Amino acid sequence: MINFQKLKYTLFMLLSTTLLALPVQATGLWEAFDSWVGNLNGVIAGVFFFNVLGFIDGANLPLAVAWLVAGAVFFTVRFGFLPFKIFKHAIKVTAGRYDEGDDEGEVTHFQALAAALSATVGLGNIAGVAIAVSIGGPGATFWMIIAGLLGMSSKMAECTAAQMFRRIRPDGKVMGGAMEYLWRGIGKGESSGSKIGKFLAFAFCILCVLASLGGGNAFQVNQSMHAFNDSFPYLVDHPWIYGIIMAVCVGVVIIGGIKSIAKTAEKIVPFMCGLYVAACLFILIRHFGAIPDAFGIIISNAFNFDAGFGGFIGVLVMGFQRAAFSNEAGIGSAAIAHSAAKTRYPAREGVVATLEPFIDTIVVCTMTALVIVITRAYENPAYAEIIASKQGSVLTAQAFAEEISWFPYVLSVAIVLFAYSTMISWSYYGERCWTFIFGEKWSMIYKIGFIAVIILSTLSSATNVLDFSDLMLLGMAFPNILGLYFMHNKLAKELGGYYKKLKKGEFKEIKKV
Repeated sequence: MINFQKLKYTLFMLLSTTLLALPVQATGLWEAFDSWVGNLNGVIAGVFFFNVLGFIDGANLPLAVAWLVAGAVFFTVRFGFLPFKIFKHAIKVTAGRYDEGDDEGEVTHFQALAAALSATVGLGNIAGVAIAVSIGGPGATFWMIIAGLLGMSSKMAECTAAQMFRRIRPDGKVMGGAMEYLWRGIGKGESSGSKIGKFLAFAFCILCVLASLGGGNAFQVNQSMHAFNDSFPYLVDHPWIYGIIMAVCVGVVIIGGIKSIAKTAEKIVPFMCGLYVAACLFILIRHFGAIPDAFGIIISNAFNFDAGFGGFIGVLVMGFQRAAFSNEAGIGSAAIAHSAAKTRYPAREGVVATLEPFIDTIVVCTMTALVIVITRAYENPAYAEIIASKQGSVLTAQAFAEEISWFPYVLSVAIVLFAYSTMISWSYYGERCWTFIFGEKWSMIYKIGFIAVIILSTLSSATNVLDFSDLMLLGMAFPNILGLYFMHNKLAKELGGYYKKLKKGEFKEIKKV
């Protein structure tokens, strides 16, 4: 049945954003803004990508990546490697084996996980991994897996905190995420919050809104459109068609909030992941005998000192960087989705969140890397130009095409789905942070702006804006992890208490028929 209320709001947003986007494009304001942002990028990048290993010849470890990795290591040790002890339980919770009907929240554990995964499983798994392997070498895969395992603890920390300090309004709508636990979780006054907590909360919100419009929107539209054009060239001369279709599809979903987004994500994520993983498995099964050798190459390259200590660090950093960009562990974005889950135990949602880096990095990214290594696409001279220009999605498509000639067409559709699912989740992240600053009544302004950026992104490629959004995404980690450091004792107490109850058998498991 057609939901005429949603259709009315979608048409309103589409008309509003078209009237906003077209004049901006026609007058060249978009390009002018892009140029101004380019100058700002250099200043911000100088801080975020400051090389903390500058004293080692040939080694480069950006500050932002070091910050994410340090946080992941700290939380892994502080929580006693809990994600690995509780992994089986996490799967059961996600499957609904501990659901209780009267739990407060808006979505199920699985829907929250699907919404968060829809924001992370995307172009990074396809393009980013190919770039990491082709530039850093196969050994980057090993360190990517290690970083993914460590990232499970970061996700556990931020999503547990999101549940501990969320607010539930009288209408049942959940107000939660990093901004809430930064505001009220630091210090003794949990109702009013500390000054540093308030500062970190607002800093996080500003960064998140900017990241949602760039990396969570413009980058996804721009990259998916070009990937789609490679297989379906008609849209090359008619990019606005792609923009309008994507704007309508996104608008219909984001009007309904987290419930609508979660319901869409729980259908799209399993399908798109299943489609992509099935193609990977097809190739890996065909070359089953080559898998041990591929892992041998990955491990030996991970500890290769032929290029000196700096070369070894370079491979390590490439893997850690790819994992950090891929699963967003420590960024704080997923905490917004997980705060809406129905549960009476905050730690339980933190347990569910540990599955995200595992699925995103250890399963999907590793499969992509294995295909790239087994097909030797990363060192094929025929792809030298592709590698040099860092066209990761094209390199992945070529690797798959060597085994499945028609797969580039499937990959084009998969990339669009990856982009779409990322956009609807990030629209919610940005909208929650926007309303945290300006209030609920101004949420429609954000949604209109979000749709406008979709249309603008198909009409013009603003590379500086895209680079800026990547910096904002990384920037979110600074206030988020700093705040979690302040709260680590509270989080350890919550998680430790939950684990003790689990070991004592205090949680009743529902047997599914």
